[in-house]
Amino acid sequence: MITNFFIPELNNHDVVQELWFQQDGATCHTARDTIDLLKDTFGDRLISRFGPVNWPPRSCDLTPLDYFLWGYVKSLVYADKPQTLDHLEDNIRRVIADIRPQMLEKVIENWTSRLDYIRASRGSPMPEIIFKM
Repeated sequence: MITNFFIPELNNHDVVQELWFQQDGATCHTARDTIDLLKDTFGDRLISRFGPVNWPPRSCDLTPLDYFLWGYVKSLVYADKPQTLDHLEDNIRRVIADIRPQMLEKVIENWTSRLDYIRASRGSPMPEIIFKM
């Protein structure tokens, strides 16, 4: 998928040099070949296990895409219990297309405020805001 779809799609846009890529620490996502391929594409803008920027695994305060956005998308994609792959794919396309820019702005705003908090607290736990959205 990375080689045949993702990177060619990125190359159709002029923003590749500005993008950062973040992935979770799942073993299948951090194979040496995968990390090398992503490093070739993103350089030091790769946030991943074994990448130039190590990302804390399963950090709900630092990965709003995993803990909010994908949960939100999944709840809508599976709401009508798709029974075929085509139905599932249609739901995914529809739900992604319906995400409002304001929601993404709120996710980014919330995430950056968490980063500010982490910087100010020098990386200490943040229980008072960990589940704030």
